[in-house]
Amino acid sequence: MPSTLPLGLPAPEDGSLPPAALEGAGTRNFGLYVHIPFCAVRCGYCDFNTYTATELGGGASQDAYAGSVLSELALGAGVLTASGFPARALSTVFFGGGTPTLLPATDLASILRTATALWGLTPGAEVTTEANPDSVTPESLRVLRDAGFTRVSFGMQSAVPHVLAVLDRTHSPARVPQAVKWAREAGLKVSLDLIYGTPGESLEDWRTSVETALSYEPDHISAYALIIEEGTRLASRIRRGQVPPIDDDDHADKYALADQLLSDGGLQWYEVSNWARTPSDQCRHNLAYWRGDDWWGAGPGAHSHLGGTRWWNVKHPRAYAQALETGRSPAAGREILSDTDRHVEDVMLRARLSEGLPTDRLTPEGRKAVAGLIADGLVEPAAAFAGEVVLSFRGRLLADAVVRRLLPD
Repeated sequence: MPSTLPLGLPAPEDGSLPPAALEGAGTRNFGLYVHIPFCAVRCGYCDFNTYTATELGGGASQDAYAGSVLSELALGAGVLTASGFPARALSTVFFGGGTPTLLPATDLASILRTATALWGLTPGAEVTTEANPDSVTPESLRVLRDAGFTRVSFGMQSAVPHVLAVLDRTHSPARVPQAVKWAREAGLKVSLDLIYGTPGESLEDWRTSVETALSYEPDHISAYALIIEEGTRLASRIRRGQVPPIDDDDHADKYALADQLLSDGGLQWYEVSNWARTPSDQCRHNLAYWRGDDWWGAGPGAHSHLGGTRWWNVKHPRAYAQALETGRSPAAGREILSDTDRHVEDVMLRARLSEGLPTDRLTPEGRKAVAGLIADGLVEPAAAFAGEVVLSFRGRLLADAVVRRLLPD
């Protein structure tokens, strides 16, 4: 079951934005997120806003989807112009899902070309698409590269067949190196996504997955702890005792093993769950989220953020398409973050980065907590003395607890 959207405030039908959203716009990067909500099958652990062909229902079509996104991009460009936003080229573009590469590569290329025509791309802009290993071909990857894509992020998840089976992943492990090779030949950088803590996954299974991923020499690896979301098929299987529950200690052991193997393999952590071969291989689009930059989110359920104003689109592709067909914004609701809200988010997100959270962004109470975090071995002393809160390895394992102490009531 897809996750619910927040209630928020009503969103204007014309998509207009409050004046507060303009404040400081010229000092922030601007990105585009495009949500492609289609999957061939629904993975048992997934609660994202995605739909298989049988779940779409009448009035929604993968074939017509790109046209709906193009309509939203045109609406968005008009809203920003009417609101007085300074002209800003896109620093990053990210196609996520779902499985974006279920759409024809020509559709993805068309969306990127339209976004570029409306907003422009900065020199050296990062343009990423997520993909399943079995949803690409050498030809489709070349089309994407020729259109301006620079990077592909493959959902590898595991190299062990029985782990993939529990996750309901349908690709063969043997397809991953083939897809990576094709992407390299097309001139794209490669990221691999892994998941650890799947019920029934041993520590040696996880070692196999990490070492296998490293053997493909990717530019970037993300490793995420499996979270069991209510309403998913995997949550039901755990509740019925068909598979064992997840274990926090197991997660910690696997994170430690991943960090060791990835570091030994030449990748360095730059966010708690992300490692890159060089600073230029870091995912700049996700860094924009963690740094509180601006982005427009296009597609059903996509979230946007401009200067502390956040809004989100209707979830179902049918309702999304119908709103745009009648000239209305597809936004379902919005919220204007208070200064306190923005401070909390700033601390929560920046504290996860290896570049650190400047201590001058903390409240006086938060700054007082830093000494105790040093004493408990949760932040790096040298960085703290230089005015940055940088998590130690132990601090990464307990990142949520560190944030709570930096945000005292």
